[in-house]
Amino acid sequence: MQNNIPEEIKRARDKFKILPGVGERSAMRNVLKLLKINKTDVIEFAHAISALTRLESCRECGIYCEADSVICKTCDDQQRIQNKTICVIESFNDYLAIENSGEYKGLYHVLGGVLNPLLNIGPKDLNIDKLKARIEKLGIEKIILAINPSLEGQATCSYLKEILGETCQIDRIGFGMPIGGSLEFLDSRTISTALFNSTRMN
Repeated sequence: MQNNIPEEIKRARDKFKILPGVGERSAMRNVLKLLKINKTDVIEFAHAISALTRLESCRECGIYCEADSVICKTCDDQQRIQNKTICVIESFNDYLAIENSGEYKGLYHVLGGVLNPLLNIGPKDLNIDKLKARIEKLGIEKIILAINPSLEGQATCSYLKEILGETCQIDRIGFGMPIGGSLEFLDSRTISTALFNSTRMN
């Protein structure tokens, strides 16, 4: 039966399957939906996906930006630089969540994950050395640790407090969420409250 399916459909189905949580059936449903919409929209969809290959990580903070920009617009914002504050996050998803809250006006730094001995993720596997270099270069006075409150996240915050505590003030974002929750699933109001209620780590 599979032999009767056009190769174009099978190739598109297989590409959809690389997305997390997308199995063969849901991949096929997505392909069939594309076949039913306007051909111009399908072409524009393909161009939008292709354009993602032109993005790079900002050489300063790790947030995605246009390849020819070198640094992102956030790192290039003089007002944010003058705030002398860096919000440390795990991923780009957390950046989007915090920016959508409209509460935070400083810089960011993407760690790229959290410490996890079970997965052999140690300090050298995260962007910690670059964070230390940025603190010194920019004269950062305050660090906000917006790391998700998992056990690994708490361990990461404790480690960062230990190695950075002498250089600047270290605050931990306040969370209205349970252990194991994730920033990207919080609403803007909750994130605003969490930023406002950040507390200094002892």
